[in-house]
Amino acid sequence: MASFPLFFSFLYLVAKLSHAQSPVSFLLPVTKDNSTLQYLTTLSYGTPFVPTKLVLDLGGPLLWLDCAPRNTPSSSTLTTPHHSIQCLTDTPHQVEATSFLSSATDDQECQILQENSITGTVARGEFVEDLMALHSAQELVRFICSPPMLLNDLARGSRGMVGLGRSRSSLPSQVFDSLSTHGKLTLCLSSSIGVVLLGNMAYETEILKSLTFTPLITNQNHRYPLSQEYFINVNSIKINGKRLSLNQEGNGGALTRLSSIVPYTAMQSSIYATFKTAFMEAAMSMNMTRLAKVAPFELCFSSRDIGESQVGPSVPIIELVLQSEMVKWSIYGRNSMVRVSNEVMCLGFLDGGLNQRNPIVIGGYQLEDVIVQLDLATSMLGFSSSLLTQNTVYSDFEFGFMPENQFNY
Repeated sequence: MASFPLFFSFLYLVAKLSHAQSPVSFLLPVTKDNSTLQYLTTLSYGTPFVPTKLVLDLGGPLLWLDCAPRNTPSSSTLTTPHHSIQCLTDTPHQVEATSFLSSATDDQECQILQENSITGTVARGEFVEDLMALHSAQELVRFICSPPMLLNDLARGSRGMVGLGRSRSSLPSQVFDSLSTHGKLTLCLSSSIGVVLLGNMAYETEILKSLTFTPLITNQNHRYPLSQEYFINVNSIKINGKRLSLNQEGNGGALTRLSSIVPYTAMQSSIYATFKTAFMEAAMSMNMTRLAKVAPFELCFSSRDIGESQVGPSVPIIELVLQSEMVKWSIYGRNSMVRVSNEVMCLGFLDGGLNQRNPIVIGGYQLEDVIVQLDLATSMLGFSSSLLTQNTVYSDFEFGFMPENQFNY
């Protein structure tokens, strides 16, 4: 799996850089819940501050949480009037909110719809503002106090979800405004400890300078025209250098969404069928032995026939070809194969079905041990190769010098 010294060195570096020029950035420690495969962070809000565990949703439009479990109600909560401009324009579900508000009376508070994006459950909640600990400061942050029913299927102890999408009410948008910093989100997920950095680093390391960039694009799906999620365009896929047809109409490639709540990359059935066949052929040429599938995976292999390398299991290399042949997102064994037992490992790419909303969704597992930088000002996405290929980049840094309590929950 991941190399701990390398990854801890990266975490130290990010924490050091984010603190080097205060207050230009805000760092969120991220852990992974192994039972749900969800990524978690903790935010402290209210008066007095209460640490609250939340599920990270990279494309989520807002921050929502169950405010009820506080032992002491917050004395700093501010409600939002339903006729206010903020209620009508600062929420991602404007149509639904406006429909509800048109029948509200003057003394009612703003209530809008929010969604548990894991279950698809939608409910109304109260749109409020309250103090939140951001960096070394206390800032008013807008969020939704949601009903407990929305907590179903979230990781144990989680009290809501924090959206990192491109809406005006997402946490990044509010942090960028409060810190008057560049609209840049840097993400590095891990099977252990990861980070999300909102804002600028004081200076860039060689690996950050060497990121590969591709345009962020607006989702043109007519069913979801106002999506605040993050999309790139995949022109083609290669497996061990062999190009696959994506079976898409026209020559525009496949609209590809990045997600932290989808555990593994999923493809529409037409794409997955071609992908599966090509990977199987490449695996057979490498003398990999296929075994019975293990749900939810379709392709599984004997671990005994698969060697290990610096970048994980020695299996066919998957490349997502982006705006040109020179711009490729390479996925090695660490991010393509999932070990389900000592004897079996499976390909961590799934058939999303005929009706999957987007042709390809890159899941959390494929984002681990990779630096992903979303620059909202330039509408570009930068990504590194697997950190496992950068074995000596951070060898001079030690995790022991992490700023005190930075990763304490």
